[in-house]
Amino acid sequence: MNASYFLFAAAGFASLMVSPALAQTAAPAPIATAHYGNQARDHAAILKMAGTFKVTFDMRETTPLVAGYTPYPAKVSGGHEVVRAIVDTPGHVVLQHLLVVSDGNGKTMVVKHWRQDWTWQPATVLVYVGPGRWAVRPVPDKERRGAWSQTVWQTDDSPRYGGIGRWRYDDGATRWTSDETRRPLARRDATRHPPYDHYVGTNRHVLTPAGWVHEQDNAKIGTKDGRSATFVHEYVVNTYVPATDFPIKAADEYWRKTNGYWASVRADWDAAIRRRSGLALGEVADVGSSTAHELMLLADDIISGEATSVGASTEAAGLIETGNRP
Repeated sequence: MNASYFLFAAAGFASLMVSPALAQTAAPAPIATAHYGNQARDHAAILKMAGTFKVTFDMRETTPLVAGYTPYPAKVSGGHEVVRAIVDTPGHVVLQHLLVVSDGNGKTMVVKHWRQDWTWQPATVLVYVGPGRWAVRPVPDKERRGAWSQTVWQTDDSPRYGGIGRWRYDDGATRWTSDETRRPLARRDATRHPPYDHYVGTNRHVLTPAGWVHEQDNAKIGTKDGRSATFVHEYVVNTYVPATDFPIKAADEYWRKTNGYWASVRADWDAAIRRRSGLALGEVADVGSSTAHELMLLADDIISGEATSVGASTEAAGLIETGNRP
């Protein structure tokens, strides 16, 4: 080949290297910078999770990580929930979930369900640290700047887990994602006595055109051959779609009659946690905690008229004090 051919080829190659069109395709667009730290905007997003909803609970073990482990079949259930903001300030929101179901005989039942507390730039967060134990974790300034903690509570207002994260709005999505946190087994798993005994996972709350979703990515962890082992991964998506075709009034009436009692219960749990910078409380597979059955029954007694709110609150305070192990 002659020298002119090489010169032509080199020139052509150089033109390809500087072609604007090819340069644009060769270099991917930068990922959008996250937008966070707008307290008022975040507060409004949290309140969008309040309302009345048709709920679907979809839980699926996906990837087994221990030889011989067989994932449980997917579990899908549903119902209706009323979610009320029972505390609403610019820096603190408490959302109480009330499950509305039928007893199968045409009678409506209201079950006080889980509760989620949101706190802006928290100094501490309550975290699950091991079987029956929770601790108050200080949050460094850098970690809490522009962030919200979410603390999730059981039906009896005893704790489940807490985490911290930031609401984001980039790429057209409104979502909050927690840090990776430890949490106790949910009833769906605890009642079948699996080889794992806790989860390590993340929460994601996302507003959608059809309502909102609560997504969880869980690693299910236990002990195998004397060592910690991840048995399986699980994906959970709970979908909340606005609905009004169910007995909403029953939930609101339940809350009208019992909200004073539950406010007292919340205050007693908070006081117990402050005294010991954490909590020690027995876990019970089918109800969550060692106090759950009796605390829920006291609320039922208020509904039936067998107890007053004041009397039930006094009894509840004793149960919380004795249930909180040293």
